[in-house]
Amino acid sequence: MTKIAIVEDNTVMRESFRQWINASPNFRCVFACATAEEAVAEIPRLKPDVVLMDVHLPGESGIVCTARLKEELPDVQVIMLTVYRNQELIFQALQAGASGYLLKRSSPNELLSAIAEVRSGGAPMTSEIARMVVEAFQKKPANLASADGLTNRESEILALLSEGLSNKEIADRVDISYDTVRAHLRHIYEKLHVRGRTEAVKMYLKSPNLSIAGNQ
Repeated sequence: MTKIAIVEDNTVMRESFRQWINASPNFRCVFACATAEEAVAEIPRLKPDVVLMDVHLPGESGIVCTARLKEELPDVQVIMLTVYRNQELIFQALQAGASGYLLKRSSPNELLSAIAEVRSGGAPMTSEIARMVVEAFQKKPANLASADGLTNRESEILALLSEGLSNKEIADRVDISYDTVRAHLRHIYEKLHVRGRTEAVKMYLKSPNLSIAGNQ
């Protein structure tokens, strides 16, 4: 018997999911609630096998709730449920520890099949969600190629950045203008897919031999 918990703030949907689950001979809903706070308080005690988690909850989000539950119950399988086809939310949920991602308009059979799939080691997703994930990864190769395409000057500036030098100090060291340093840094951040100097330095320290595309 697979034990399932539901975290869904929409009462009608929560009850529908409960009925679908309990109508299956192999599944049993052991808990259902409307908030992340209730889930974190009760689910670790009940130790379900699978949690159906709404992404958007009142108060703490389903993504944060997933991360907290995975800390307490590393083996629990979480399937996110949402009405949104948002690529960033999908990856945030997967990073938080979710094992699957379904749209709420999924049919009872799709939902029950997803629970069975995640229990057998799979990662269930509706075809629409799976397509979004595939498209996101298909965009990666060009980006990864550019991350390995730092010019000599960009590599030099990144190395100086890792030494803790300010933009002005870097400009003085390599004899270029302050604005030129800022322009180089923008290109570095874009190529490394980071948001700022701290993340760029962390990446450099992990891989100081980032390849160089050519001279500048």
